[in-house]
Amino acid sequence: MKQHTNDLKPSTLVLSIGGSIVVPHGEIDVDFLRGLKALIAKQAKRGWRFVIVVGGGGTCRTYQRAAKDVTKVTAEDLDWLGIHATRLNGHLMRTIFRDIAHPVMFKDPTKVPRHPKESVIIAAGWKPGWSTDYVATRIAKRLGAKLVVNLSNIDYLYTADPRKDKTATPICEINWKDFRKMVGSTWDPGMNVPFDPVASRLAHQSAINVIIVNGKDFKNLDRLLAGESFRGTIIH
Repeated sequence: MKQHTNDLKPSTLVLSIGGSIVVPHGEIDVDFLRGLKALIAKQAKRGWRFVIVVGGGGTCRTYQRAAKDVTKVTAEDLDWLGIHATRLNGHLMRTIFRDIAHPVMFKDPTKVPRHPKESVIIAAGWKPGWSTDYVATRIAKRLGAKLVVNLSNIDYLYTADPRKDKTATPICEINWKDFRKMVGSTWDPGMNVPFDPVASRLAHQSAINVIIVNGKDFKNLDRLLAGESFRGTIIH
């Protein structure tokens, strides 16, 4: 597959981390957290600062499913369950990075400092209807950043779900117009897409690019942050 070249230099980077790689199957992936901590610590010494926004993942969907099994639940209530799942994951991240992170996890993206002193800032879900992808994009816009890196459990965006469709092919690069046709325009609580429709609309309108990479491939992430060739999908 094609590898992308890049010229990234240390600056402030917004990472949107899919909750499904933090809590993949009901259990927290401690090996992933160890690898992420080592990578972030290494890159922070090179001058990078990170705003990490983490999703709810399996925790979110477990709580939403339980609520729906017991009673009729509104979309807003489902969203709030998801939001609190992201905040639980966010507090886990803040605890892990406490030696280099801002002491407070931000729930409101409009309050994230534009010029952070710490190497790491943690943020989580905000309001119903807005995913952590949206929060990450709002923060990038606030900081004047033109890039969000999305850490997912796939190497590339695919034309279809490769787990269900053997004819699915990877996409190395795609524009926002075509990507938005793929994901649609409506947010659904617990939605599991590489980058959600509401966040995609804001990124498109704000001329913010998104790079989707496999969050567990730390060597690839290291190359990306070092300004070297990397694997992933660029949405622009």
